Amino acid sequence: MSKVAVVFWSGTGNTEAMANAVGEGAGQAGAEVSVLPVSMVSADEAAGYDALALGCPAMGAEVLEESEFEPFFTALEGKLSGKPVVLFGSYGWGDGQWMRDWEDRAKAAGAVLKAQPLMVNETPDDDALADCRTLGAAVVP
Repeated sequence: MSKVAVVFWSGTGNTEAMANAVGEGAGQAGAEVSVLPVSMVSADEAAGYDALALGCPAMGAEVLEESEFEPFFTALEGKLSGKPVVLFGSYGWGDGQWMRDWEDRAKAAGAVLKAQPLMVNETPDDDALADCRTLGAAVVP
C-alpha cells in the first residue's frame, strides 16, 4: 500500500478543507494517508512518503505562506526528484501567479506532477471538494 502525505498550511480553513478532501480521494484510491499541518512534519519526514499532496494558499503578493510553508518547501525541494506530487491551494485575489511559480519550482526540483495544480477561489464548494478528491486519487502511485 502506498503511503501519501497531504501536507498543508491554512489560515482561514479553506486550504485545510481542501487538504481533507485530497486525503479522502487518496484514501479511496487505496493509499494509506496522513493529513498533516506543515507545522507537524519536517521536510525529511515528508520525503519518506511514497507521494506528496502539498497545499498552501496564496499570501501577500501571491507567494507561499512565508513563516512555515515556504521554509518547509525550500527544505523539501532537494528531495523531490522522481517523487509523485500534486499541488493545491485557495486564494482570494490575483490570478494564480503563486501557483504557477510553485509549479515551476516543483518541476525544476524533479517532482513528477501527477495532475494540474488545483486552485480554489475562497471557500471550496461541493464541486471544488470533488475536484480535491480527484486530485488526491491522482497522486497515488
